[in-house]
Amino acid sequence: MSGQTWTPAPKRGIVPLHPFTFGMLLGRAFAVLRHNPKVVFGFAVVMQLLMTIVATAIMVTVLIVTILRLQNVQPGSPDFEPLLIGTFAINGLVAFAVGLLSLGFTALVQGIVAAEVRFAALGEKARLGQLWAQVRPVFWRLVGFALLQMLFTLGVIAVAGGIIVGLVIGSIGGSSDFLGVGIGLVLLVIAASVPLAVWLWTKLLLVPSVLVFEHATLRAALVRSWRLTRGRFWVAFGVMILINLIMGFAAQLVSFPLSLLSGLLIPVLAPTGSDDPAAVVVAAVLATALPQILVLVIQAVALVVQGTGAAFVYIDCRYRYEGLDQTLIAFLERRDLGWTPEQLGDPFAVDPARAVTNAPPPRPVPTQVMMQPGWTPAPGYAQAPQPYGAAPTQPAPQYGAAPAQPVPPYAQPVPPPAPPQQPAQPDAPSDSPWAPPGGRA
Repeated sequence: MSGQTWTPAPKRGIVPLHPFTFGMLLGRAFAVLRHNPKVVFGFAVVMQLLMTIVATAIMVTVLIVTILRLQNVQPGSPDFEPLLIGTFAINGLVAFAVGLLSLGFTALVQGIVAAEVRFAALGEKARLGQLWAQVRPVFWRLVGFALLQMLFTLGVIAVAGGIIVGLVIGSIGGSSDFLGVGIGLVLLVIAASVPLAVWLWTKLLLVPSVLVFEHATLRAALVRSWRLTRGRFWVAFGVMILINLIMGFAAQLVSFPLSLLSGLLIPVLAPTGSDDPAAVVVAAVLATALPQILVLVIQAVALVVQGTGAAFVYIDCRYRYEGLDQTLIAFLERRDLGWTPEQLGDPFAVDPARAVTNAPPPRPVPTQVMMQPGWTPAPGYAQAPQPYGAAPTQPAPQYGAAPAQPVPPYAQPVPPPAPPQQPAQPDAPSDSPWAPPGGRA
């Protein structure tokens, strides 16, 4: 290779350019916090705190206003019951709106984290504006996917709630048989919904990553995630479960001792009880707010790590099924050679010829079996790997096959002419005692 076209190998970054092991998937999910902490970690924590403050302020304000309005009416008044129902309805709607706000925040953080991993795979450290430019075209699709998850949860709750209401109505009539059937149905719904939710959550884990990396539609992202996780279900499930367990343990490890310590602030700051109301209020606020703030920070970190783990699972699946690692290596080499963005294109674009389909992935075969002479893959199994630069192997002749036809003389290769023989030169005289006598070889 000439010096004008040679480029050094791509530098190893936070995203390896080869398939991940299970430990790499788990470890690199936490490493993103160190790669771009100001953007990813800072954005998630600030947005989490702002969302919590805004949501709490809205709910507390509405609750206080509705309760004060209800206190102005006597319980025996004909307006008391409609106001009571309206109070519950307004607070329920506000809680639902706050839930939608939380879904929007979760979708935004998932998109930002996936965009950060997208840039990190190309060896770049992006700014927040660059990340938002990647997320903005698919933001409402991310919100739509979060709404689908919420609708599934509400559907399960509605079914269980309907059974419980029917159970209560049936028990009023005094039917013990109906009570036993209702309890059995509730337990059956709970037992069936948990594994179903876990299965769907794992199969659709890659939807946010597909939306951000490929800018696909929501339907196409659902199909892509379903196909990419085929054959990698337990890996994706194991990685995400371990991340949730680690972050949950960290939240408990931080919040429990802080709750105990903050409970001691009231007797320390207000040892005389009600004689100093201001100190009591300050101590109560600190005792309540300090643990909650730290828990919110850990929740923001957990959301970032979960999104990063899902993005790495997506990249690993594409490495294994679609050869994305080779595409990224070629992209980085060409970029180092000075190719323009128009010439490079999008390395994460899906090649229809290599994209996963609805067919099951090839079943792996042990290497020692594939390397045996004469081994041919059966339908549904992976092909045998060929060494880099090796000449294609010719099939061995079958027993009983027709003999090979002789090659005609005119088609046989002509060997190159031998170089002319030079006459032997006599040895130069030498005074060395080890030199042969003159004229003798």
